Amino acid sequence: MHRLLISSSFFSFLGPDTNPNPVSWCKCNMVGQMVMRIVRPCFKPDHQLAVGGGGTRDGLLWYKDTGRHACGDFSMALVQANNLLEDVSQVEAAPLLSHSSSTTFVGIYDGHGGPETAHFIAQHLFPNLKKFATEQQTVSVDVIRKSYAATEEGFLNLVRKQWLIKPQLASVGSCCLVGIINEGVLYVANTGDSRAVLGRLERGVIKAVQLSAEHNASIESVREELRQFHPDDPRIVVLKHNVWRVKGLIQVSRTLGDAYLKSTEFNREPLLARFRLSEPFHKPILSPEPSIEVHKLCTEDQFVIFASDGLWEHMTNQEAVDIVNCSPRNGIARRLIKAALRDAAKKREMRYSDLKKIDRGVRRHFHDDITVVVLFLDSALVGKRFYGGPLLSLMGGDASPSASQVSVVLCAREGFGEFEAGVALCNESRTCLLSALDFEYMSISPRQKKDPFHFVHSVFSFCGST
Repeated sequence: MHRLLISSSFFSFLGPDTNPNPVSWCKCNMVGQMVMRIVRPCFKPDHQLAVGGGGTRDGLLWYKDTGRHACGDFSMALVQANNLLEDVSQVEAAPLLSHSSSTTFVGIYDGHGGPETAHFIAQHLFPNLKKFATEQQTVSVDVIRKSYAATEEGFLNLVRKQWLIKPQLASVGSCCLVGIINEGVLYVANTGDSRAVLGRLERGVIKAVQLSAEHNASIESVREELRQFHPDDPRIVVLKHNVWRVKGLIQVSRTLGDAYLKSTEFNREPLLARFRLSEPFHKPILSPEPSIEVHKLCTEDQFVIFASDGLWEHMTNQEAVDIVNCSPRNGIARRLIKAALRDAAKKREMRYSDLKKIDRGVRRHFHDDITVVVLFLDSALVGKRFYGGPLLSLMGGDASPSASQVSVVLCAREGFGEFEAGVALCNESRTCLLSALDFEYMSISPRQKKDPFHFVHSVFSFCGST
């Protein structure tokens, strides 16, 4: 059983005007005790609220061998090659709409130039998706597009605010692969060259079906798309060192971030000269618009592999599907990464055991950061209207909060007639708030923040298990 400690620190997190007086604290404690009786079942082993953590780090490898999402089991792993880990992965399982079935959300954010954009996406894309889904009371292609656009706008605003103190943030970007399972429908959205591959049973054989479109200048159709969109620029794609690159700088044509190729506002001093173009441009060179595929799941659909391009450099779609199909579910994401690393070692005529000894930074000469999430699909759960399994919010690798950073926020709101549980993930500056249920701090009125009888925040920090 978890030992839970009530803390007053969350009131200071909200602001100085929310610190309650002694009378208010009495009311807080009364309501807090009532809330605890309501949400105590959430802490039983058979109905866990899984937030962050839960993974294991082994050197440059991070993994969570098995877990449960809304429609079955999942496995998750990543391995670092760069000096700074630029990949971020995310799995969420929670209702997007009130009184709806639980949604599974998977995000693979393959950063470049730094980890900042990938981390920003991990913090904002899912909340944006929830916001627009709530507004439209549905999950749709339009909702996903708006979520991508809002996340892009948010990051460009961040670049704008930090331009004078951190101009190089304009040169940081990320590919963004997302999978959403809602009411039996799988949506796959992608900017960049990460990939989602479905394992489907056809005549007794598991076949690989690629669900995502890729945006890499190495693909002829992508180069043609760029030329059509920029007909007056003969150097929109350049073959440099035998690799096709957009403006000779970047391989992918659609990303989030990369502000220096989205607006001339960010393509000037004090940005480093190597990122500045010699001629002005009048429309964005890179696009944040995702390609979106919609797939109605059926009983033949067995699993989906979501992975950054670091995996696909070392195996084909069918090879990855065969590995998943012929192996135990437990630890399958880690097994895929191991197969990729073995191939990377083989290409350099070295042993796998020797490759593992190479530290980050130098390791990038042998392979990229690799992130993998495998979702298994239980046909009995895929179309289920109501879901009683565990709520899940998990980020892979360095994006995961430590146990000391995880707090459960219990709140009561006037007019709802019931208590709701949310989850606060507070970083060192206490700036990040994430909801696991239908609770958004920003939607709470100032009056409710100041009145602890109508709006009570009691923070329960996990102190360990006994």
